[in-house]
Amino acid sequence: MATRGADEKNGPLPGVYRIDPEASKIRFRMRAFFGLFPIKGTFSVAHGRIAVAVTESASTVEAVIPVDSFASGHAQRDRHVRSADYLDSALHPEIRFHAGEVRRADGEVTVHGELTVRGVTRPAVLTLGEVIADGPRLSVRATTVVDRYAFGVTHAKGMTGRRLRIALDVVAVR
Repeated sequence: MATRGADEKNGPLPGVYRIDPEASKIRFRMRAFFGLFPIKGTFSVAHGRIAVAVTESASTVEAVIPVDSFASGHAQRDRHVRSADYLDSALHPEIRFHAGEVRRADGEVTVHGELTVRGVTRPAVLTLGEVIADGPRLSVRATTVVDRYAFGVTHAKGMTGRRLRIALDVVAVR
């Protein structure tokens, strides 16, 4: 993890940073049609917060992602993914992430928490990339891989990829 800004030695200054939905984006990529075709898209962040603790490991993250923000550039596919076959936005309008532990090992920083999709909660780990602290503004890049089967999203096995590679670009302000 590369850290720049307010306290380069120890990372961002302690405090609560509110996620800026307009400046934050979640990108995903996966394979479809038996792995032959790449699919890329985005989700937005409705709201959330990053609480940077004095002790880095005690820092927390909360984020709410509207299912209806799913966008892949193909309107019919987007409607289908939001339907009961996949994410079921009518019954489960939000995806939630809550993390309560930050770990640093072998030059890598990971954020450990829980991801809730379609009412199913599973462990999730984000690997932090670049973290930039610029006064009251905190910019964070992170990645993870999500297994959709773990959340009961099993429609069209083989036709739709099992794992989504997620890249997060999050901006938060103190």
